[in-house]
Amino acid sequence: MPNFPKELKQVNDVTWEIPASYKKGMIVPARIIATKKLLDAMDEGVFEQITNVACLPGIIGYAIAMPDAHFGYGFPVGGVAALDLKEGVISPGGIGFDIDCGMRLIKTNLTLKDVKPKIKELVDALYKLVPPGVGGEANVKLSNSQMDELAVKGVKWCVENGYGWEDDCNKIEEHGSVKGADPAKVSERARARGRRQVGTLGSGNHYLEIQKVESIFDEKTAKAFGVDDKEQVMIMIHSGSRGYGHQIATDYLKEFEKAMQKYKINVLDRELSCAPFNSEEGQSYYKAMICSANFAFANRQMITHKIREGFSKVLNKSPEEMEMGIVYDVAHNIAKIENYRVDGKVREVLIHRKGATRAFGPGNNELWGEYKKYGQPVIVGGSMETGSYLLVGTKRAEEETFGSTLHGAGRTMSRNQAKQMVRGEQLQKDMEKKGIYVKAASMSGLAEEAGLAYKPVTDVIEAVESAGISKAVAAFKPIGNIKG
Repeated sequence: MPNFPKELKQVNDVTWEIPASYKKGMIVPARIIATKKLLDAMDEGVFEQITNVACLPGIIGYAIAMPDAHFGYGFPVGGVAALDLKEGVISPGGIGFDIDCGMRLIKTNLTLKDVKPKIKELVDALYKLVPPGVGGEANVKLSNSQMDELAVKGVKWCVENGYGWEDDCNKIEEHGSVKGADPAKVSERARARGRRQVGTLGSGNHYLEIQKVESIFDEKTAKAFGVDDKEQVMIMIHSGSRGYGHQIATDYLKEFEKAMQKYKINVLDRELSCAPFNSEEGQSYYKAMICSANFAFANRQMITHKIREGFSKVLNKSPEEMEMGIVYDVAHNIAKIENYRVDGKVREVLIHRKGATRAFGPGNNELWGEYKKYGQPVIVGGSMETGSYLLVGTKRAEEETFGSTLHGAGRTMSRNQAKQMVRGEQLQKDMEKKGIYVKAASMSGLAEEAGLAYKPVTDVIEAVESAGISKAVAAFKPIGNIKG
């Protein structure tokens, strides 16, 4: 059990608050969304980091930690903060090194009966088509001009170049192309690192997973999103901006250390280095971050193209015949300018979401079509042993958590701890006995992602449902997995 701040107060069943009086420099209170069970198991670093976030210049409302929160770089993973556009800062630590790391869910009209006999062949084919691991490189190598065009257009670039369907852009947050990118703010080193990585999975907790629908909780919403039946086969992608985004974050963290001296900004943790949002340095990073977000959307699009290709080759059907459309694609490491009512006034603010997902409710003007009618899909990755969820956003999230919810199960132990407890080779065998065929770039990397290293996904889903900030639509069980 963590050493709770003695000032921690319970607001309701799943909301806990640390007042601004707790720590010198706190401008707003810190809030943690969690059941008592999850709170008791939360690492102490979350309390320290989220109260540090509450000290950032220009922060408004609350600094918020989601139920999947755990210790991260600067912000806890699972951290949310709203910063005033005029008085506030932008901090790479509140976005993450893997800018626009996110989730994509692809539907099919296939059933478990169609896919199970071919699962090994499918996973083996996709493993070759979508390179996993730290050094994974795609067949497509982009020139500088192509890199810059992709950074501005995102998924639209992929579709124009034959790597997607015309309707794909309509199934992605921001249509897969966030406005405001400026490739001139991106270093040559970042371009070089990203040049052969569009269409690659990456390492760590990134994965490509073939799943079956295990449960449907909201039939009307599920059907609207393309989830029709139990036993239906789905594909989930978890990947981000690879070396391109990592380099952008690295470059600007160095710049911001100098900027803090220039603008006389003090932070409690140097990992929260930042710059005024409206400063030259802040705007340069914001525009480079958007380039990276568009790169990540394009990366998941290229992976989608390869998945369609792999399924088609193995099952001898066209992707169109298998109805391999996108359910949704959502970022969970990003900063966005959004409007919220704060203290009775609508304000334009910069939302940092670090390991947290946007969760707009029905009727939000930034949504369209079925999403506007039912709410924005939220894709939540569990551990590779337990399964994942599709949720939908709510109006309450817009009112209480700046339109935000969780992003995954959340780690309970470090990668090194997991490797000391689990052998990758044995885990691979155990998973196959459970009906999950997994291939990984390395056995040590597989051990890091064992189910015991994560919170039970049902527990974190229970917390956000109890808080009313998102609702469960469907649950999926893995049958095949490629791990980075």
